[in-house]
This record gives sequence, structure tokens and C-alpha cells, in this order.
Amino acid sequence: MILHSQNSPMNRIHSNDGLTLFEIIMAVAITAVLAGIAIPSYLAYSDRATFAKAKSDLVRIEAALTEYMQRMDVFPPTLEDVGFSGLKDPWGNPYEYWPITGDPNQKVRKDRNLHPINTDFDLYSKGKDGKTALPLTAQASHDDIIRANNGDYLGLASNY
Repeated sequence: MILHSQNSPMNRIHSNDGLTLFEIIMAVAITAVLAGIAIPSYLAYSDRATFAKAKSDLVRIEAALTEYMQRMDVFPPTLEDVGFSGLKDPWGNPYEYWPITGDPNQKVRKDRNLHPINTDFDLYSKGKDGKTALPLTAQASHDDIIRANNGDYLGLASNY
């Protein structure tokens, strides 16, 4: 039978002394670094998915509005007329829509040069903050998901 002294490596391996303060600090530091990498990546992925959902909804609504126009020769007055009255964007706000009548006094969304962004109808989501303003240059409009150039552009107002 082999006897080990109290200071031998075999006895230290089976010790019940627990973790040292240094080991605990290192474990917390490693966890914090991993969380610092993972959390922003997850939030960015979540934002992209939410943005894609809003764009998808706008494409569906636009198709229904265009179909209505082809049948009736006029855009519907409300989204209810094409079956989208209760549809909300991914942030819980109703989508905004109004047909553009050509009336020079009608308020419409405008780009940085103060030109209307559409000539047929305005359709957009108020975005994450739920706030908006008619000019796209206003801070409240920067996160709006907009349809512009009569459907040729679909994306963030701040990128338009």
C-alpha cells in the first residue's frame, strides 16, 4: 500500500477547500465577456427580424391596395377596405395609410428636399419608437419603415 504525504498532489486533488476568490472572479469575467459578445448579436438579429416582418407586411398591404386600384380605378379610403384594418406592425402600432388625392393642400410625407415621397399613396410603419412626423428629416421619422417612390423603395426612412 502506498501512502501519500499530506502535501502530495494526490491529496490536493481531492481537497474540499472550494473555489478561491481568484477563480470566482475569473469565471465571472469570462461570463461577462461572453455575454458582452452574445447580447448585442442577439439584439441585432432581433431588430433585423422585426424590420423584415414590417417590410413583409407592407409588401402584402401594397399588393392588396394595387389590386383594389386595378378593380375600382381608385385607391381605397382606408386599409379596412382591403382587409387590413386590425393589422399592427411588429411594435404594436397600426400601419399608416392614406391615398394621395392630388390636392395641393393635402399633407403628405416629404423627403429632405421637401418633395412628396409618393404620388399614389403613403404607407408606412411608425417604427420601434411609435412616433412619426410628415417630413422624413424629423427625428421622430428616422426609424419609420416607409414605402417611397411609388413602391420602388421600401426601408428605413433614415436611409432614404
